[in-house]
Amino acid sequence: MTEARGSAGRLNGTTHAGRTPGTPCWVSLMVHGMAATQDFYGALFGWEFQPGPQQLGPYARALLDGNEVAGIGQLPPDRHLPIAWTPYLATDDVNQTAETVRHSGGTVGVGPLDAADAGRLAIASDPTGAVFGIWQASDHLGTGITGVPGTPAWNELLTRDSGSVAKFYQGVFGYELEPVASADLDYVTLYIDGRPVAGIHGVGSDLPRDRGAHWLTYFEVADTDDAVARVADLGGRLLKPAHDSPHGRMATVADPEGAVFSLVHKAA
Repeated sequence: MTEARGSAGRLNGTTHAGRTPGTPCWVSLMVHGMAATQDFYGALFGWEFQPGPQQLGPYARALLDGNEVAGIGQLPPDRHLPIAWTPYLATDDVNQTAETVRHSGGTVGVGPLDAADAGRLAIASDPTGAVFGIWQASDHLGTGITGVPGTPAWNELLTRDSGSVAKFYQGVFGYELEPVASADLDYVTLYIDGRPVAGIHGVGSDLPRDRGAHWLTYFEVADTDDAVARVADLGGRLLKPAHDSPHGRMATVADPEGAVFSLVHKAA
């Protein structure tokens, strides 16, 4: 993680009216036990839920102080897909972006399709197999607030090496790339208009064999150690213990269905 928004009080976060193409604008999770998953995240982050578009099955939007922050949907009983948080990247034309994904070596697995009046979406994977969403907003602009506990703080692609896949995302979304100048760290930050929006972390042989390349979402918390303890109390598990970094205190955990995410309390 190389960048995340600063923490303000719960009511002092950054609200968002629209997104430049390529900007992460939403995170969504598809699970088998939707009610239990809502209970878990509601207790962990203080989220409340309201129904969302049902084009891909039962779906609810998570609200924090009345602002939409994430989505949780129901997988069909016969679909045994990896349970994972998926970031959605903004676009002005999902059809065109989906075509660019295909021509650039990626795959489009779902859509493009309409999500009622909310917008238009596709779900794709990059050449390494990491899944991401593409969102063309209409009524639903995406995450309504960031910078406070319980909101997405950063999205990071974990892959074997950053080089080739960074070129894929640059070609599809027009990112500016800034590699870290270090022999010990393979990391590329993705920029839009000079602003960091996401990262690509090449982890080599440390990439989990059972998951392959994947996107990881960081959620902001008021106290990382307290949030880790609550994850365990709520039936989740700790994957990477809380540790301090230049960007704050972080930990990686999994929810009861196995969806992996990170917690961060950012440095002042």
